[in-house]
Parts: sequence; structure tokens; C-alpha cells
Amino acid sequence: MLCTRCRIRTAVTDDGLCTFCSGTRPPLPDGSAGVSGPGGWGVGTWPRSPVGLARAVTALLGLVIAADLFAIGTGLRLRALWQGLVTDGSLDIYGKDGDTAERLYGIAALSQGVTLLATGVVFIIWFHRTRRNAEVFDPSVQRMGPGWAVGGWFVPIANFWFPYRVASGVWEASAQTRPDGGWRAVPRTPLNLWWGAWVVSLLFTRVTERLWDRAEDAEEIVRAGGLVAASDAVDIVAAVLAILYVRAVTGMQVERALHGRVPGVPAPTPAPGAHG
Repeated sequence: MLCTRCRIRTAVTDDGLCTFCSGTRPPLPDGSAGVSGPGGWGVGTWPRSPVGLARAVTALLGLVIAADLFAIGTGLRLRALWQGLVTDGSLDIYGKDGDTAERLYGIAALSQGVTLLATGVVFIIWFHRTRRNAEVFDPSVQRMGPGWAVGGWFVPIANFWFPYRVASGVWEASAQTRPDGGWRAVPRTPLNLWWGAWVVSLLFTRVTERLWDRAEDAEEIVRAGGLVAASDAVDIVAAVLAILYVRAVTGMQVERALHGRVPGVPAPTPAPGAHG
């Protein structure tokens, strides 16, 4: 029988609760007791600090933004050369300037792909780390299992919704506590803005890439080039909002871990990224 509260784990108590929802914790594999580590993080068990991964994700998102800016600049230059052919019959697009512009635009596209792939891998690792931490903070509000923090991104169609459900549970479980141990609501604005921008960016990019691939004459290339630059700008907005979201969740989990330290242990110095 599943737990009557979280509907995820097997019930082990007479009132139908699992070990987490009943207020108990399963023993560590070696049978030792859980001990709070530096900064309030667990030693040998969850929760584990997401701060290092958050810094890596933030740095990589900065590279994504830089690659997008490079792509916008080179793309608009290439578009301008095609525009010259449309408006006044200029043949610069077929000369040295055109070759240079196309080569730089190809480099920009490659840099976008590399930075996006690297960022995606590290982001998913961070995302899974925060989901596992949320399992300790409050398993009752988790709508999907930890595996979906990874697998949810690769399910066609469902990847527009599953990761958000995971992120929603992480956000709720990571919410800061008051000094007296009570809960306070934290607006989900960073989560909602990031997810909305990411979905818009993904859809916009797919449409503009298809238009660019299908463009044949100069006017179609000019039109598609403008839309591709616009989609890159939307991607920059999504990357900025992703940074704010990562920092918000990481900061909440740091504070949550500090409030969750074992009784009798002095409060440690807050880890970088914690809210003031």
C-alpha cells in the first residue's frame, strides 16, 4: 500500500505513512547515524550542497549568452549582405565579405551547440541534485520521482510539462523556514518566468531553424535571418532567467539545510549563495 500522504513510497506505519512522512528516516547503508556536515549538509547521505554545481551552471549559462550574442552579430551581418542583394543588387554576398560572414556565422552556430550541450548536461545534474535534496526536505509535496529530474527532459511532448512538475515540487520543498521553524510562502515568479521563457525559446528556435533551412531566394533568407536573430535574443532572455532560477533554488536549499542541522550543533557560517 502506498503512503496516504505522499502517494510515492510504501506505507510502513499503522496510520498508512511511509518512513519519511511519519517523521522517521531510514538508516544509512553502514548503519551509522546521520550527522550534519559543514554548512548544515549531510555527510554520506542527502541533502548534498548544490552550490558548486550552481556556480558551474551559472558560468556555462554566461557562455550560452556570449555565444548567442556572437550569433546575433554574425547573423545580422550575413543578413545585411543578403539585404543588399535584394535592395540594390549588390553582389557582396558572393564575394570575400560574404565568405567571411558565412564562415563566422558557422562558427557562431557551432559555439551555440557546444555551449548549449555542456550547459544542459551540468544543469540536469544540478536539477537532479536539488530534486534529491527536496526528497529529504519535504517528500510529501513531490509530484514526480527523482528519476524524472533527468528522464523528463527526454520524453517527447511531455518534456514541456514533466520537468516543470519536478521543479515545482523542488521549489515548494526548498522554501525558506522562519526562525521559529514555521513555513513562509515564496513566490514562484523566478520558476514560472524561467520555464515560460524556456518553452517559448525552444518553440521559437525550432520554427526559425526550419524557416532558415527552407529559405532559397534572397528575400526568404533575409526574412528567416531576422527571425533567427530574434530567437537568439529570446534565448538570451531565457538564459538570464535560468540563472536567476538556479540562484533562487540554490539559495533556498542552503538556507533550508541550515535550518535542518542537528540539535545542539552551533549554527555554521552560511555557505555562499545563501539568502541574507
